[in-house]
Amino acid sequence: MVKNILITGVAGFIGSNLAERLIKEGYKVIGIDNLSQGVKEQIPKEVKFYQEDIRSKNIYPLFKDIEVVFHLAAKNCISDCQKDPIETADINITGTLNIFEAAKRALVKKVVYAESSAIYEGTDLFPTPETEEKPLSFYAKSKLADSIFAAAYNKFYRLNFVGLRYFNVYGPRQDYRRTIPPVMSTFIIKLLKEERPTIYGNGEKRRDFVYIDDVNDFHILAINNEEVSNNIYNIGSGKNYSVNEIYNIIKNLIGVNIKPVYKESLPGEAEINLADISKAESLGWQPRIDLEDGLKISIDYIKNKVISNL
Repeated sequence: MVKNILITGVAGFIGSNLAERLIKEGYKVIGIDNLSQGVKEQIPKEVKFYQEDIRSKNIYPLFKDIEVVFHLAAKNCISDCQKDPIETADINITGTLNIFEAAKRALVKKVVYAESSAIYEGTDLFPTPETEEKPLSFYAKSKLADSIFAAAYNKFYRLNFVGLRYFNVYGPRQDYRRTIPPVMSTFIIKLLKEERPTIYGNGEKRRDFVYIDDVNDFHILAINNEEVSNNIYNIGSGKNYSVNEIYNIIKNLIGVNIKPVYKESLPGEAEINLADISKAESLGWQPRIDLEDGLKISIDYIKNKVISNL
């Protein structure tokens, strides 16, 4: 039975939520984050935390006795990645290779690492299966490169991996500090402050949103299930909504009637994403939090924990 787990990007949205869940499940957690994007206060106090960069060899000793690694640290704002492809490759590819190398040397049993639904940016096949790889942006291409190197580490060094192509994950602690914040958190914050949020494009882009607790259900499954090893999975809800639809749901839940500001579309964004989750479902996993319930929790969290700090 696995006991010792290491998380990179532990101060981020997914990482801090995962750490909290793992601790509740009885695991011992070591966390790494350079705090360039993450927030130290989000890390559960039970985590043994190290402020380190995933590109540094200083992290190698931290992998001693670790059985499973969750590699979540990345440069992940598409617009920022488009502006600086060299740093994007350095963090997302070289950094990931450094994690694989550290795991290989420490004889880690399995590395569960973050890919992205951005890998499907160029597809017109919906719902999209894992075989449909058509990245367009620098961010998406960096994530596909991670997939290629993971397979190589498995082939040549027998390092077991699980690649997770997250769709649009939302919930408490979602990062609102990015240059272009995710729609859920930015809409909620702006509307709670009675300000007009920005929608890029006409609002008809459609996204597959999946709640953080559902994502963590799959994380827990991936730890001890050997069927998942050396496979890639879509982690989404299998449903999608337009940005306008999301805006109207949030607006109605908060109880305001504020019109958004529409601006020019951002470069590199897909018009539609929609996950084919049949591969993940075949393992017994299923999303269980519906959109409105997830948004209610997110609104309560931002109202009680975020707004007063802005």
